Amino acid sequence: MAAELTLIREMVTVLGAAAGGGYLASRLKQPVLLGYLLSGIVVGPAGLRLVTLEGDIEVLSEVGVALLLFALGLEFSLKDLLRVKGIALGGGPLQIISTILLGGGLAYATGWVTTWPQAIFLGAVLSLSSTAVVLKSLIERNEVQTTDGQVMLGMLIVQDLGLGLMLAVLPALNQPTGIIGQALLLALFKVLMFTLGALLAGRWLIPFLVRLLAQTGSQELFLLGILVLCLGIALLTSKLGLGLAMGAFVAGLMISNVEYADHALDRILPMRDVFATLFFASIGVLIEPGFIAANLGVVLGLVAITMVGKALIVAIIVNLFGYGPKTALVAGLGINQIGEFSFVLAGMARSQGLFSQELYGLTVGTAAATLLITPFLLRATPYGLQWLEQWPWINHYLRLSQPPQRFHFDDGLRDHVVIAGYGRVGQMLVRMLYFQGYSLLVIDNNEAVLQGLRERNIAYLYGDASSKLVLEKANLPQAKAMAIALPAPMATRLALKRALSLAPDLDITVRAHVNEEIDVLYQLGAQEVVQPEFEASLEMGAHLLLKLGDSRYAVQQVVTRYRTGRYRDIMPERSEYWGAADLAANIEGLQRKWYTISPHSPLQGLSLAQANIRRLTGVTVMAIERDKQLYSYPTGEMILEIGDRLLVVGSEAEHPAFRQLLKAEKV
Repeated sequence: MAAELTLIREMVTVLGAAAGGGYLASRLKQPVLLGYLLSGIVVGPAGLRLVTLEGDIEVLSEVGVALLLFALGLEFSLKDLLRVKGIALGGGPLQIISTILLGGGLAYATGWVTTWPQAIFLGAVLSLSSTAVVLKSLIERNEVQTTDGQVMLGMLIVQDLGLGLMLAVLPALNQPTGIIGQALLLALFKVLMFTLGALLAGRWLIPFLVRLLAQTGSQELFLLGILVLCLGIALLTSKLGLGLAMGAFVAGLMISNVEYADHALDRILPMRDVFATLFFASIGVLIEPGFIAANLGVVLGLVAITMVGKALIVAIIVNLFGYGPKTALVAGLGINQIGEFSFVLAGMARSQGLFSQELYGLTVGTAAATLLITPFLLRATPYGLQWLEQWPWINHYLRLSQPPQRFHFDDGLRDHVVIAGYGRVGQMLVRMLYFQGYSLLVIDNNEAVLQGLRERNIAYLYGDASSKLVLEKANLPQAKAMAIALPAPMATRLALKRALSLAPDLDITVRAHVNEEIDVLYQLGAQEVVQPEFEASLEMGAHLLLKLGDSRYAVQQVVTRYRTGRYRDIMPERSEYWGAADLAANIEGLQRKWYTISPHSPLQGLSLAQANIRRLTGVTVMAIERDKQLYSYPTGEMILEIGDRLLVVGSEAEHPAFRQLLKAEKV
């Protein structure tokens, strides 16, 4: 009884501490697994000494690893992989091999490891990036569908697949030097035979068993059966010497092609999260803060070498596969961390005696630090690229603002409609306008989707639609209208701002990604802002009103009122999302400065409409602070008063023009 109570006490202690650590990390906008690691340190031998990683807790953490890999296999998407199959299937393996060779080779040459099996294992640990952290950051920034996002996700998917092979083959490196070659060949043979068996079972046996479980109608039996399949196949691979994790990953892949895969994932996720929390916390239990503090300089050096080296490897490979320098740099800086599954490999190396406690501690500390830095680095990358673009020699060398490639038009193009972004929305717009006979010019930097434009002889510019260099080639002053349907919010704002600086009277329609963007896009000068979710709600509401007996005219009036009111009648109250913090997030990527209206300024006493600030200087007033109250997105009727502080966004060239206007100098 005492042993059972000890297990329950340790589980409650670890999970409680992990919940607290995860909550704190989440509030600080950090990956929650960092909170789990810290909680393990707190309750482990180096902290409060409430838990020791022995016996049952260690076994439960192994179950967490198995469920992590099982869910990873279930979530595998062949469709996402094929979307960027060139860089994924070619660049992904090249990145893994290059990182193993260079990272492991550098460690061996500098004496960090003493044998080449250790070097290969360490290189494999360094080669993996964090799918969870990168994907979360891309989702938060609405950049999953961008070219940069797709490149990163494609390479991350291949890394996840490569993990399965590593888990099966790398343990063979622990064999005596004389028989390592035979051990590797035997491991590869076992992998080949197991893969063949898995393909056959995944084609006929597994779908049959899963359907039988689903047909019972019992959620408990379905979950139990899925869990038995996962752990049963994991035990089989363990008996074959391929490891539990390898079997769990393949089990997930086998079920991922069954029609009940999503339901299986939904049922298994809560268990995965609980046991995975135990695994990450158990890693924290093994970390010795005193050792890391004593070797802080070494850890920081390893972090710098790892992140810079891995970023260079990824950037060079992405560039070699035909992507521009900007995409290469963004991808390199996006996946240059050490991922959560590297902890699995590091733990395996430690258990096999390939990693000493010192090397394990340095590896885990370095990995945790890179995960901590990644969210900040992803947020800072666009600003860094904008700063680099201002230096002509850097811009020329790195080709960050590449001259756009033209197709089917010249400088005489006029009376055309410009479509910035040729994704799903852009393609629908092009199709609609093309068949109505309008002259079109499409701007996009995804070569894969532009073939259809060539076949129809539709003019296009290959380049970044938010680049002023590209927009200058689009003959915007001679255009009839422009639509911006870019996948990234920051690129959307930059494209709008720079397009209006070139053609102030151009009628521009913009797709907003979230409701918080609507007013900032109107404030920047968009004639119309369309938010897909609100448009969907209007269409659904119109359909329901018609079914409920309202006249078609009345329904049209309701929809028109909401649209002309910029959706405000059905948006949340201002207090829920309008504030300084949200304003700062909504103008991210734009150069902002505060200015004060002095008693001698010619602007005092004028309304914003009368001041005509955007046309005269190019800048946009995003907010006015008056008597300690902030007025976000002021309308044209607002009168400027002495002492008002204006939050203004614009380019480096536009801010001096506004300062001249503010001081009554000639503009």
